[in-house]
Amino acid sequence: VGGVALNTFEKVAHTVPMLSLQDVFSIDELFDFDRRVRETVGDCVYSVEPKIDGLSVSLEYENGVFTRGSTRGDGQSGEDITANLYAIRSVPKKLENAPSRLEVRAEAYMPHKSFERLFNEQLENGGKLPKNPRNAAAGSLRQKNPKIASERGLDVFVFNVQLVTDKSFESHIETLDWLKSQGFNVLPFYKKSNTIDEAVEEVNRIGTLRGSLEFDIDGAVIKVDSLSKREIMGSTEKCPKWAVAFKYPPEEKETKLLDIEVSVGRTGVLTPTAVFEPVTLAGTSVSRAVLHNEDNINRLKIGIGDIAVIRKAGEIIPEVVKVAKHNSETFKMPDKCPSCGADVVREADEAAIRCVNPECPAQLIRNLTHFASRDAMDIEGLGEAVVEKLVQSGSLRKIEDIYLLTRDDLLSLDKFGDKSADNLMNAIEKSKSNELYRLIFGFGIRLIGVKAAKLLEKNYQNLDEISSKSVEEICQIDGIGEVMAQSLCNYLKMPQTVEMITALKQSGDNMQSTSTASSNIFDGKTFVLTGTLPTMTRKEAGDLIEQNGGKLSSSVSKKTDYVVAGESAGSKLTKAQSLGIAILTESELIEMLK
Repeated sequence: VGGVALNTFEKVAHTVPMLSLQDVFSIDELFDFDRRVRETVGDCVYSVEPKIDGLSVSLEYENGVFTRGSTRGDGQSGEDITANLYAIRSVPKKLENAPSRLEVRAEAYMPHKSFERLFNEQLENGGKLPKNPRNAAAGSLRQKNPKIASERGLDVFVFNVQLVTDKSFESHIETLDWLKSQGFNVLPFYKKSNTIDEAVEEVNRIGTLRGSLEFDIDGAVIKVDSLSKREIMGSTEKCPKWAVAFKYPPEEKETKLLDIEVSVGRTGVLTPTAVFEPVTLAGTSVSRAVLHNEDNINRLKIGIGDIAVIRKAGEIIPEVVKVAKHNSETFKMPDKCPSCGADVVREADEAAIRCVNPECPAQLIRNLTHFASRDAMDIEGLGEAVVEKLVQSGSLRKIEDIYLLTRDDLLSLDKFGDKSADNLMNAIEKSKSNELYRLIFGFGIRLIGVKAAKLLEKNYQNLDEISSKSVEEICQIDGIGEVMAQSLCNYLKMPQTVEMITALKQSGDNMQSTSTASSNIFDGKTFVLTGTLPTMTRKEAGDLIEQNGGKLSSSVSKKTDYVVAGESAGSKLTKAQSLGIAILTESELIEMLK
């Protein structure tokens, strides 16, 4: 398995929608589900099975041959990941005595052993550490090179027949038994329950197994077993009415708080992080959790030495729920920056405490990394590790120093060769011709993101013109509010900012707007894009709209003027139709420009 790495994933329209399940969180809700079932179809038998925590996929077979595999996506359409699924050994490539057409639904997952191996490999190689098996499985299946998916040790559990020809079944459990006989790796266990009480017992039993399984589960699924009764009950737009997913409450454990570390972020915010004795939660060892801010610390009344209750929010992010036993006074946030020693401030309308020293070393590294990041100046090769080394060597003390770097500066760094140095120097030179909005976003101005930076470039000729405008004038731009405008003006008027911009001009960085409109035909009009367009990507269509004076929105409302809809357009199209908003095809959009 392997060959040429794929460049993109093609869209796949699902013949049978891959619906999600309604979640329930209490036993009472299970009894409510049973009541609704009996009101519709009378007494019935249930199947109960574990809910595997992975990535839902579809496997399609033509005359017994595996022909296509895809992700669930939005349920109506997903992405073609056939090559990556083909790399999973437990996916049958050919079936004996198979129907002419078969489509099954499965959950692709990463076993704990495979996850541990991947984690240790990434740790040893200095790579990005996977957060949990589910994320690792999803990321592996969306790799463009199938060889990577092959090496990650993924597996699948098949749990449903979506479509089958030349064969009929009466019950769900019958289909699982048949799939097993065909060589599919079906769910490791599933049970028929004659009453809701028996189903609840099985749900509780599965819950006790969570820590002992070789894979992650995040709940149990209760389904009406009879396929004919399922037909009677039907489905909503998103969920079947004949099944629910019982979600187990997050696992909570007590542990001793060893320390509270305070770090300084790119914008100067001081963030406290709890460091505690390691505990195992949801299959992984946890020893740190962000405490967010001073208000949260005071709410918890947490201090070093306390016994804290820890859980994973959404089975992913560690958090401190409460303090089980207080052994010390509540932790006090520092009044000096732990990085530079300067005074810190807390504004009246914010929870954050900030270091406002523009030369703070901790902020410097993060500011430089942000400036070089993909959405900003996109200087490939100038990541955090390289930035940190250049700061330590004294070659980088401020943003404008990036354009004063020499090849010798780079070659002096550990493990930096001729090719790496040449590539980085070329990337730095290339960044000088970037669009103005990238430079503005790269400055890291509070509250000024990519969207606001694009609006500034669209409305002004150059950076000097932006710097000359008042808060009131900038507020006139639709999409920029008073607080954003004030933050921008304050930043651009600081002496060190003026000095930096002057230096960047001398280095040859572009300060001129390249976002002049082709026409004003869409001036004042708001567009929403949805679905897959025939010849353009949504980004290309969006750029075309903005170049001609239009405005883009991510959601449909009464203020929307047009919805440009492509193939597999979903709820946005439905809402637009209900509100009577004009619907355009790609060709109609282009025709309007003529």
